[in-house]
Amino acid sequence: MRPCFAWAVKFLITPGAFACLHPLNPSTTSVHMKILMVLTSHDQLGDTGKKTGFWLEEFAAPYYVFKDAGAEVTLVSPAGGQPPLDPKSDEPDAQTAETERFAKDADAQKVLANTGLLAEVNAADFDAVFYPGGHGPLWDLAEDQHSIALIEAFAKADKPHGLVCHAPGVLRKVKAQNGEPLVKGRRVTGFTNSEEEAVGLTDVVPFLVEDALKELGGDYSKGDDWSVYVLTDGKLVTGQNPASSAQAAKDVLTLLS
Repeated sequence: MRPCFAWAVKFLITPGAFACLHPLNPSTTSVHMKILMVLTSHDQLGDTGKKTGFWLEEFAAPYYVFKDAGAEVTLVSPAGGQPPLDPKSDEPDAQTAETERFAKDADAQKVLANTGLLAEVNAADFDAVFYPGGHGPLWDLAEDQHSIALIEAFAKADKPHGLVCHAPGVLRKVKAQNGEPLVKGRRVTGFTNSEEEAVGLTDVVPFLVEDALKELGGDYSKGDDWSVYVLTDGKLVTGQNPASSAQAAKDVLTLLS
């Protein structure tokens, strides 16, 4: 037998060689994460006649954090289809590396334009859920029974549930298993009263996120306005503002690792 051929045969019949070649070898397979992102379908900014919706950075930054980590990301909204984008989040001074990446990503744009129906998803099919903010969720998702039940299901199953900026306001009517508000006694953050005042919408929004979380008994804290500030309490992750979006998503991934 020729030496090189003999070496090849020896390698192939070595048990270790079969182990590294076998497709089911645990050391060569990765955990496949399934993450659900829930977006608003509400586009009216109170009685102002102006448009609102989700905030682009708060979607794009977490979306790419999850995708780049190899997660399968599913998008849903109450109405399905294209969720409304807050036009202010698409202005030049609101752009980030992630939003610019999204602007060039035709595949991601197609996924966003075809969100599934919130009412049709089951928490059991996902490893984590994440809610981007924007003002829209304060009107629809905060009152949506499917959203409320979904978050309660993730909490009951002890699965990560993350919310950023205005989205922590979606927890307003969510209950823990003991019937108390989910945020009661929990370390939480969200869009601050001073940040809301800075954008001139204190008297437009249906409620202030900071006030609501405090009234529910949450252990609310905050960082400097517009700075990165994220809290994790158990499997609950909350971020203060758009700048906190990527870190909040990373902290959700940490809970899955």
